[in-house]
Amino acid sequence: MSTAAAPVRQLDARTVGELRDAAEELLAEFGTSATSPELLARVREVATGFSAALRHHCRPVDTADGLFVLRGLPVDDAAAGPTPTSWATAGDSGAVHDIVLLLLATAMGNPLAWEGQQDGRFVHNIVPSPGHEHAQTGASSTVLLSPHTEDAFHPGRAHLLMLGCMRNPDGIATTAASIRRTRLADPDVELLTRPVLPILPDDAYEAAQGYTAEAPPAVPALFAAEDGLTLRYDPAYTPLTDADPAYRAAYDRLSDELARVSVAVSLDPGEVLVVDNDLVVHGRVPFRARYDGTDRWLKRASVRVPGRRTRPAAEAGEHGYGQAALEAHAS
Repeated sequence: MSTAAAPVRQLDARTVGELRDAAEELLAEFGTSATSPELLARVREVATGFSAALRHHCRPVDTADGLFVLRGLPVDDAAAGPTPTSWATAGDSGAVHDIVLLLLATAMGNPLAWEGQQDGRFVHNIVPSPGHEHAQTGASSTVLLSPHTEDAFHPGRAHLLMLGCMRNPDGIATTAASIRRTRLADPDVELLTRPVLPILPDDAYEAAQGYTAEAPPAVPALFAAEDGLTLRYDPAYTPLTDADPAYRAAYDRLSDELARVSVAVSLDPGEVLVVDNDLVVHGRVPFRARYDGTDRWLKRASVRVPGRRTRPAAEAGEHGYGQAALEAHAS
């Protein structure tokens, strides 16, 4: 794994002030960052009026790295308060940063939430939680969070994933690997673009794991989009033992290539990592949580980009294991 620097888009004082002032005004108007149709509508209205400079920073991912870091947003550590020990107890902790992230997400596309995840909020708190140290979810800590496509089981998954850093005193890294940086043999690509295995719901979606109305759909791990390969990948929730040896070998070579090109991105407070969820798998290195209010704390937002053609058309017919995505559309 490389520690090479991710591409950076540096916000200047004017754009930082524009974002911060807008977020503070919205927080004062609504008194909370909890999702409501009224808040989402006002966020859309405000984001539509962003300056050309700020909109330029929110342009699509434009390198084969499949990611970039927005840098320059301030975080007042004392005002943020202690790191919550669970998303369920976070409430409005760091609420102004929720709205900053929601504004940025709206400038990039349509923010996305899930009925069954974190009370339907459009911005999630990602913190280590007691009792979840070994889970393959964002609440884990002592295990490697395996590289994966966010919400890979669902056809309505995000095109972009945003991770905003509130606190990271131990420099804990997010891992990221772009399919566009790999070198795969043509026979492996041909095999992995076939729909052979399903991707099952992860542990953050308990209701989806109990879905039995229809059989799990087989999905391709790779897709040849117009501008290059995209991927849908989550080995921790893919029943690889059900595939034949040739497919498993090709999948293993894909995994090896992703590991070879993986980079470690250690975010500082105020930095926002933007990941193209069709190009890049992400994870996290293991760490030991203290649960004393000083642990790593990220804010997460998901974005769908209207009109993107980076996925097989057949995905539209998938059942999504009964999970409903909530998308904040432009009015």
